Amino acid sequence: MRLSLLLLLLLLSGPPPTPGTEDAAFPHMGESSQPPPRACPPRCSCPRADTVDCNGLDLQVFPDNITRAAQHLSLQNNQLQELPYNELSRLSSLRTLNLHNNLLSSEGLPDEAFESLTQLQHIYVAHNKLSVAPQFLPRSLRVADLAANQVTEIFPLTFGEKPALSLSSNQLSYLPPSLPPSLERLHLQNNFISKVPRGALSRQTHLRELYLQHNQLTDSGLDATTFSKLRHLEYLDLSHNQLASVPAALPRSLAVLHLGRNCIRWVEAARLRGARGLRYLLLQHNQLGATGLPPGALRPLRGLHTLHLYGNRLERVPLALPRRLRALVLPHNHVTVLGARDLAGMPGLAELNLAYNRLVSAHVHRRAFRPLRALRSLDLAGNRLTRVPSGLPGGLHTLRLQRNQLRALEPELLAGMNELRELSLAHNHLRIGDIGPGTWHELQALQVLDLSHNELSFVPPDLPEALEELHLQGNRIGHVGSEAFLSTPRLRALFLRANRLHMTSIAPEAFLGLLHLSVVDTAGNPEQVLVQLPPTAPRQPRAGGP
Repeated sequence: MRLSLLLLLLLLSGPPPTPGTEDAAFPHMGESSQPPPRACPPRCSCPRADTVDCNGLDLQVFPDNITRAAQHLSLQNNQLQELPYNELSRLSSLRTLNLHNNLLSSEGLPDEAFESLTQLQHIYVAHNKLSVAPQFLPRSLRVADLAANQVTEIFPLTFGEKPALSLSSNQLSYLPPSLPPSLERLHLQNNFISKVPRGALSRQTHLRELYLQHNQLTDSGLDATTFSKLRHLEYLDLSHNQLASVPAALPRSLAVLHLGRNCIRWVEAARLRGARGLRYLLLQHNQLGATGLPPGALRPLRGLHTLHLYGNRLERVPLALPRRLRALVLPHNHVTVLGARDLAGMPGLAELNLAYNRLVSAHVHRRAFRPLRALRSLDLAGNRLTRVPSGLPGGLHTLRLQRNQLRALEPELLAGMNELRELSLAHNHLRIGDIGPGTWHELQALQVLDLSHNELSFVPPDLPEALEELHLQGNRIGHVGSEAFLSTPRLRALFLRANRLHMTSIAPEAFLGLLHLSVVDTAGNPEQVLVQLPPTAPRQPRAGGP
């Protein structure tokens, strides 16, 4: 039986190899089984047959022995000053050439070096010393990054047919002419551009993103046709220029318009009428005063989602804003009054930031916030409020009232806020006697409570059961009793830094039952405070010290 089985296996496996063919039949045996080693420049790595990586080797000379089959060559972070024509021209299969962060000058990057690179799609020459962009790059090119050079001149037809072109952080004084009509993304930020010549962007109808921030553009450097032909433009960044007004003839396709850090004093409704698809309008740090945003100026932007106006001189919330607005960001203005109807036209508002204005409690109408039923985040930090505003929406998740002049917490003003998760009351004038009984009763979802830098003499009682993070640093707390945290079994982090605690100020039983407590910060007290966490609590570093 065993003999017949052995014969069967021999028949199925075929005839035995003839002498001299053992290695061919079993390629894992013998020296001839190993493929010949690939050519790779010294100190470089070649993880694949088409990839040569010579990154960060402080090379001063272009490496030799690069395989002709290379499609991806990385020479970034070296000290190359020139590319030899004879070495580069034979690499006709290159698709990606990375020369980022070298010492290449325009003289060291001859135009003819790229003539034979007919497959090149990506070239990265950022952070070098080019003064002129290469005159002839392959038509196959799709991405060209020449950022952070010293380029002052661009030749026509330099960039092939379809690049995503970056010429940021150079020394251009004008928008280059003869840009490829198939451009989709153009980076020209951080230059000295003061003018876009008439018709310079008339053929770039595929352009989706245009970055012109940090230049020297003025109103006279743009005209009514500058952006009018860009019917696919979605993102336009003109921030950090010297514009005094919103550019004219903006395309309907525009979704994001960044005009921050200019000199805009007044927004003309007609300038925005064409950009009906706008979703994000950023006007922060301009010079918009009391009449800078007339009522209804933004009403044509029916789909506007986010409006940034911080760092201006507005005295009231602009009237007749788009009804579908979801985020209104207005900190660091001069708003002093909130009337009953000032916010009524934005029922879908989810985020409202009025921090660091000049609001006082007497000029905040008791119904000012009532229409905002969708509001989830309200920031009123850095104002002059002496009490929590009334009529706050019950659906709030975050309420920030730090750096005001609060001297009392009244339970009825926080009633119904059973979805509130984060409440900041830091840097006010609250004392334990100012917190009314039952203040925390309805805040059953509260996870983060910041009462730091007030005038509390001990831990407030009856804190919400869901609380996980409690900030009490910078108060006057001199004792923590054994029952201080009985109502907060989920507490994970407790901050008692810079109070009046001494070595024996915290009762040994204070943390019993706090099975999740992992951080207790008691640094900056008069004496070092020793904290003993419950035995079953996670063992993580805890702060303490004199």
